[in-house]
Amino acid sequence: MPSGISSFFGLNTALRGLQASQVALDVTAHNIANADTAGYTRQAVELEQVVGLKVSAGARAGNGGALLGGGVDVTAYRRIRDAFADLQYRTQKSISSEADTTAQTLANVELVLNEPGDKGIATLLSRLWDAWQQVANQPEDTATKGALVVNAIALADGIRSLQAQLTAVKDNAAQELAAYTTAGGDILSNAAEIARLNAEIKRATAAGQQPNALLDQRDRLIDRLAELGHVTITELPNNSIQIAFGNVNPPLLVDDTTAWAPTPPDTSLYPTPAPGGIIGALQALSETGGTIDQYLADLDAFVNQLVTDVNAAYGGDFFDPAGTTAATIAVDAAIAADPSTVMTTAVAGSPPGANDIALAVAALRGGAADRQYAGLILRIGSEARDANRRQDAATAVLESAKARRDSVSGVSIDEEMANMIRFQRAYQASARTLSTLDDMLDTLINRTGRVGL
Repeated sequence: MPSGISSFFGLNTALRGLQASQVALDVTAHNIANADTAGYTRQAVELEQVVGLKVSAGARAGNGGALLGGGVDVTAYRRIRDAFADLQYRTQKSISSEADTTAQTLANVELVLNEPGDKGIATLLSRLWDAWQQVANQPEDTATKGALVVNAIALADGIRSLQAQLTAVKDNAAQELAAYTTAGGDILSNAAEIARLNAEIKRATAAGQQPNALLDQRDRLIDRLAELGHVTITELPNNSIQIAFGNVNPPLLVDDTTAWAPTPPDTSLYPTPAPGGIIGALQALSETGGTIDQYLADLDAFVNQLVTDVNAAYGGDFFDPAGTTAATIAVDAAIAADPSTVMTTAVAGSPPGANDIALAVAALRGGAADRQYAGLILRIGSEARDANRRQDAATAVLESAKARRDSVSGVSIDEEMANMIRFQRAYQASARTLSTLDDMLDTLINRTGRVGL
């Protein structure tokens, strides 16, 4: 044996192997236990050979020196994470969440529109033209005039109800947006939690520890922020980060251990361009001049056209001339109170049964007002279908990005079971080495020099 090497050196080498295998088995067990834990990142043991002993002479032929390996050391408990896969997933999560929110809200718009349907505006409008045609056929019949007024009132009520329901959809989107962006909302509360985790992670990293569980917690919060809007991550020393939200320049949402705390009442998180995600979708739907406001404007334009055309053909005020919006449309109060006052002719001294007014109003069927309302239905239906298409496409890409990230960071039970057997065999081999060395030392210490050996 080369000089300077203790007989117990091999024991220490085997012990290192035993301990490394034990640690690897512990980490494998930890991965298996968290296989179904949301946001968990699988871990792996980093092993490095030990340059254990410098032998100055006698280690090689010709009595040359050498560095004799001393076994293995555990150098790190590494999180298996791919930054590019995270970036892809979070970007697609923002796109998918925006598409989901838009599609769900436009589905609500289609629901309140109720087209085609027995209670939809198109049906009520058709019934109004039918009623005018009946009046043209029976201009002297009071019951027919009464039916006309009932249908006109039903149409006005339906339009006002549609306007109120569309406004409610818009208000709900605005309230949801406010819930996310106010001081107690998800964005700022998540930002504060990330800033707190940054502080803990920095302390642990500076102390030489590996705060894997804290890093997983922070990644889960970042994923949630990515669902709400686009996030940009900047790495800082000691595993800390900065986060910019929605492509916005300062203030940063999270700057190291500080979270953005706006001065009341400034809780705005509406950057330009739109931040994407749920926030971007809700903003586009509920803002002044946004998607639902445009629908309401189109509905108002239809009502204005309807009231103007009917009153012009009627030669007076069949609809209240002050009610030219969807929220104010109403049948003239005098006509509503007494349907018999409905005029059927504008020709002075005409004989009984004259129906030129009724015919003129009935002829408006298929005219400008009908086309405007049909255009509104077409627009809403087209945009809802497009939103559903984008939702399906975004969901498919998101699933692909998630599968790609999970293939790196997720726990595979099959892989962990294979690792368990591998580390078990390594443990057994190190234990066998330790036993063999122990037997050798026992022979050397207790039996050397005994007669008969």
